[in-house]
Amino acid sequence: MAVPLLGIAQIVSWGSSFYLLAVLATPISADTGWPLAWVVGGGSVGLLCSGIAAPFVGRMIDGFGGRPTMAAGSLLMGAGLAAVGSSTGLAGYLLGWAVLGVGMGAGLYDAAFSTLGRIFGASARRAITNLTLFGGFASTVCWPLTALAVEHVGWRSACFAYAAAQVFVMAPALFLLLPREARKAPATTDSAGAGPMSARERNTFLLLAAILMANGAVQTTVSVHLLTILQDQGMALAAAVAVGALIGPSQVGARVVEMLVGDRLHPTATLACAGALVAVGMALLALGAGPAAVAVVLYAAGNGVWSIARGTVPLALFGPERYPVVMGRLAAPNLVVQAAAPFAAGFAISAAGTHATLGVLATLALANLLATIALARSR
Repeated sequence: MAVPLLGIAQIVSWGSSFYLLAVLATPISADTGWPLAWVVGGGSVGLLCSGIAAPFVGRMIDGFGGRPTMAAGSLLMGAGLAAVGSSTGLAGYLLGWAVLGVGMGAGLYDAAFSTLGRIFGASARRAITNLTLFGGFASTVCWPLTALAVEHVGWRSACFAYAAAQVFVMAPALFLLLPREARKAPATTDSAGAGPMSARERNTFLLLAAILMANGAVQTTVSVHLLTILQDQGMALAAAVAVGALIGPSQVGARVVEMLVGDRLHPTATLACAGALVAVGMALLALGAGPAAVAVVLYAAGNGVWSIARGTVPLALFGPERYPVVMGRLAAPNLVVQAAAPFAAGFAISAAGTHATLGVLATLALANLLATIALARSR
């Protein structure tokens, strides 16, 4: 019951937050007259606040379980969406995204992975993999629904509809139907490995944090600027959109493969395989070697597996006792980087062009591959 329920929650939550502005940004800007950059910037504010909230969310899940924490996340997302939908000025709009971002910190993958870790313990890997299969359909399900709502009732009503779904459907469902975990006693230094990290564990944590931040920078930059990059390479808009549409199916397909064969690999090896696919895809895209569609499919397949590994690697390296807290600490810098990277890449594209920016992204992905290999060898 936990995985299907969390899977539906992930579809609704990703669709009403991270993926929302892909459909709503232009209608909001056209209706309000606010600059498009500021409208899109609301998403970055949300990611930033999500990163700030992530360590606290991890501690809450560790101490009280995911049931009340994720239900509170849905309530906060609903409040943020209502504030965005009713905003009459940029300040109110951005404040709404700040509230929505705190809810994202308690309602998206990192919180859901931590919840599964509390429920299933060391055997949560399969549950995490299955959950990402649901999450992979968030844009497929929610983009058409959002576009339909905008066409018939406007962007504000679309926000209100998502807010109602979060407050009146998802929050009660998560609170009432998720398994109730026992409240944990305060951890001591010698209890089940739940104490402070050793020097080696701290080094492992820092390496993993750097790996996740590097991939987060590449992922969010590509998600925001891919169409611009492909068009600058000579591709027509319709063709670029068609290539971009391959990302979702490629991610889900790669996750299915991981579900079938992933148990044969240690999670750090899975992370290295994902890093290899991302690096090869980015290198092909930067060099213009072969069809862009092949590069995008490889990149997307790597990111599809990566989303699983970033949940299973901390569980394998640090154990179920510390998993929620570790996930919160890892999520914070990663989400801050994801908030900043698209802006930095936008300046880089303006100053140096897409070719140079792609070169930097490909170099970062290749360096990250080496780091994932080092992590796999150090375990």
